[in-house]
Amino acid sequence: MINFINNLPKAELHLHIEGTFEPELMFNLATKNNIKLPYQSIEELKKAYNFDNLQHFLDIYYKGTSVLIEEQDFYDLTYNYLKKCASQQIRHVEIMFDPQSHTSRGVNFETIINGISKACLDAERSIGVTSLLIMSFLRHLSEEEAIKTLKQSLPFKKNIKAVGLDSSEKNNPPSKFQHVFLEATKQGYIPVAHAGEEGPSEYIWEAIELLKVKRIDHGNNALNDLDLIDTIKNRNIPLTICPLSNLALKVVDKLEEHPLKKLLDSGLEVTINSDDPAYFGGQLNKNYIEIQKALNLTKFDLYNLAKNSFQHSFLNDDKKEQYLTELEVYYNKNK
Repeated sequence: MINFINNLPKAELHLHIEGTFEPELMFNLATKNNIKLPYQSIEELKKAYNFDNLQHFLDIYYKGTSVLIEEQDFYDLTYNYLKKCASQQIRHVEIMFDPQSHTSRGVNFETIINGISKACLDAERSIGVTSLLIMSFLRHLSEEEAIKTLKQSLPFKKNIKAVGLDSSEKNNPPSKFQHVFLEATKQGYIPVAHAGEEGPSEYIWEAIELLKVKRIDHGNNALNDLDLIDTIKNRNIPLTICPLSNLALKVVDKLEEHPLKKLLDSGLEVTINSDDPAYFGGQLNKNYIEIQKALNLTKFDLYNLAKNSFQHSFLNDDKKEQYLTELEVYYNKNK
């Protein structure tokens, strides 16, 4: 089964580029940019990756972003991740990035978007991995700050496919960002949002009804509301589930209790993703492998999860069809 997963063509739709920051690269950039980290060694940093909850993780996550200063830093971070995608048969990835984590430190928006975009373009040309960018707003900040970020993004609209909403979910409901999402949609961005990870099912309702999202990132707590399940199904809204993230952040106590199979059995369109793989103990294939083992998923289950990842991507129809055909051929040869 591990070999089947490792060679399964797939896409990743829920990935924070800042969350791919391997400790080795983080320390290298800290040295280059003369920034002092609150850790004496790579080993000490890795030991800190034992989180109590989402906020505990975010505190460390934002410290890591502080070493990203120059365009080349963002390029290196992104290209390193995309190389890992190629080695795991990830054909396509939709990358979330948090400009507010950087502009608040004086880094220009142009520096961020140029570094990430150039890496994506080079990776498509040289290793065949396609990608799209999702600009995420930080929900622990104000909507006014999000509107400012939206305005900063407009000269670079051609490089950004969608807008998202991430960071601390508790006490930061989607309704807080209704106006900026409305304006972002008018500008042509596709709306997605984190909801129902630590927040209640009501947050998923708000993301759907107020933000008009096309995907729910996480959405675990949808199972608490049968009417919500029906609405998600009827509107064909996928959930981008992140098993190892949920385990690391204590959303579930053990993977055997993860709701992924229940969500699938409820008729929902689910995808598997790594979220912040450098912090949560595994890239995308590790998430597939560990959740398959924990829930005894079949090859057909895994095929459908990979199929969902392509179908619910924001790729054009021709590219989707290309990847779906490749997946179909692979599955028929290996089922």
